[in-house]
Amino acid sequence: MSGVTSADPRPRVVAGEGGGRVAGRRCTACGEVCAFAWPACPECGGAVEPAEFGPLGTVWSATVVRIPVPGRTPPYGLAYVDLDDGPRVLAHTGGPVPVGARVRLVPGDGDVEVEVVP
Repeated sequence: MSGVTSADPRPRVVAGEGGGRVAGRRCTACGEVCAFAWPACPECGGAVEPAEFGPLGTVWSATVVRIPVPGRTPPYGLAYVDLDDGPRVLAHTGGPVPVGARVRLVPGDGDVEVEVVP
């Protein structure tokens, strides 16, 4: 199937003051936030506008992956992070992180990455 393309499903992280920021959308009607370029609000169907979220957040859930996948050498950490002013995103971590830890988005190679804030 030549010529088939697909959009990158990962949230886009851009460099910002104090760390990375997730580029997403905010609903102009209900205020719902999302980490993707939705054409309309996923909650109410209203109009959305571009927004950036982060760089700080709190770990909601975390795990260490011990199976190999292309492009990753196990073990590596993953965490769901609730951004302070935005949505929940799945992020790569530098290692195990505890639930409730404060983290900062780090601009990376395409994956959403976080580091623990001291």
